[in-house]
Amino acid sequence: MNKTLLDILVCPVTKATLTLSKDGTELISKVGGMAYPVRDGIPVLLETEARTLTADERLDSDSSK
Repeated sequence: MNKTLLDILVCPVTKATLTLSKDGTELISKVGGMAYPVRDGIPVLLETEARTLTADERLDSDSSK
């Protein structure tokens, strides 16, 4: 994922910043508690395509602040 693009993209629901998952397959909205898929290098920023973060993932996100 291009860093410049990542700096521009925001969560479509909360307008909060997104972070790329460690494996590069999702964009994570810590504020919204959602993960948006990245397919073939293209972020899919549709709420209907996002998955809800698990409780463990939310805890990991909180502890990384």
